[in-house]
Amino acid sequence: MSSTESPLNLIVTGGAGFIGSNLTLALQEKFPDARLTVIDDFRSGNFKNLAGYRGDFVAQNLARLDWREQFGDPAAAGFDVIFHLASITDTTNHDQFEQVHDNVESFRRLLNFARPTKTRIIYASSASTYGAVTQASMESNAAAPANAYSFSKVIMDNIARRAAAESTGWIIIGLRYFNVYGPREAHKGVPASMVYHLAQQMKASQRPRIFKHGEQKRDFVYVKDAVEGSIRAFDAKASGIYNVGTGQARSFNELVDVLNKCLGTNLQPDYIDNPHAHYQDFTQADLTNARSALGYEPRFTLEDGVRDYMQWLYG
Repeated sequence: MSSTESPLNLIVTGGAGFIGSNLTLALQEKFPDARLTVIDDFRSGNFKNLAGYRGDFVAQNLARLDWREQFGDPAAAGFDVIFHLASITDTTNHDQFEQVHDNVESFRRLLNFARPTKTRIIYASSASTYGAVTQASMESNAAAPANAYSFSKVIMDNIARRAAAESTGWIIIGLRYFNVYGPREAHKGVPASMVYHLAQQMKASQRPRIFKHGEQKRDFVYVKDAVEGSIRAFDAKASGIYNVGTGQARSFNELVDVLNKCLGTNLQPDYIDNPHAHYQDFTQADLTNARSALGYEPRFTLEDGVRDYMQWLYG
């Protein structure tokens, strides 16, 4: 950016949450002069995630937020990009009304505010929209949501596509994050990643509890890669929805091996019955489109990501 341009003016919704806080702090580092505003209602965020943050903070529920009342006329507000990561992220919340209403209406209000100025929007979709699959998922695959959370993300994708199609030149990017793990997720409790939960068990010398027989596979993507993909969407030339993962499916048994190496432990899995009727046995991102449209290339293998994360967690 040349010195004659005014500093970037950026919003991150859900910026006190897991991916949101990592993104906010990365944006602050990458664009030290940027004007940053985080919006979060702390339902699945924590102020501690934003240690060192130097920007503004708006504590509001986005499903009820009047954007114009909060920020004034969109043209005067002058936002360059709105990163929309806020949502009810607890997939075990089975209140269909709350889950779908809050996630979809928050997005609709944001779109209505940004439409007159065609402010670029980069929002969190989800790999869970693909449902039960047995091979790598492509963005063109039909949606098959298995819970209310996934359904809400499918509807967000639908209205994003429609908004972009109706407004020429308005760039709206959806990112389907796969199984993200890494720093600043502990506050999530049960919905935190299996990487975190297994590490905590193994650090306490307990056998890691995984579903029989540990052969389920996940595209475990390190949060630093998820953030990198999000920032790359900054320069995308057209609207679209893209996978953000590693492109590799790794089993829970492999994850336990990797954790044993990183933690210096030698603990065998404790296999338990899977109580979930709708469980994704397999996730893997096809990265063809993300590579070509975003120039996205994951840097962290499972081994590298877990090593970096364990260093952050336990020093």
